[in-house]
Amino acid sequence: MTLDDFTRVALSLPEAVEGAHMGRTDFRVGNRIFASLHSDKDAGMVILKPEEQAMLVEAEPAMFSPVPGGWGKSGSTLVHMAAIDEPTLRDALIRAWRHRAPPSAIAAL
Repeated sequence: MTLDDFTRVALSLPEAVEGAHMGRTDFRVGNRIFASLHSDKDAGMVILKPEEQAMLVEAEPAMFSPVPGGWGKSGSTLVHMAAIDEPTLRDALIRAWRHRAPPSAIAAL
């Protein structure tokens, strides 16, 4: 998978829009960031609950790893594009999106 695939899947979610902050492309729903691109690492990033992050990292360590530092401890999770398949990517993006989406967007999914 590629960063373009990450973008395509992220923007396929209801009410998702592309934005930017801190020099990175991000994806928002209800003006809240749920994912971003880390082109320097050929990775995306999703914002998960820490317990979701732990489950994904344990199940698929080649696909997922915590972002280094405090952000990673809070659930920010790198998605390694070279290792992931589309169904797993979509699942991770939906998990992140659901934590930020307003009820109207969740109903549309």
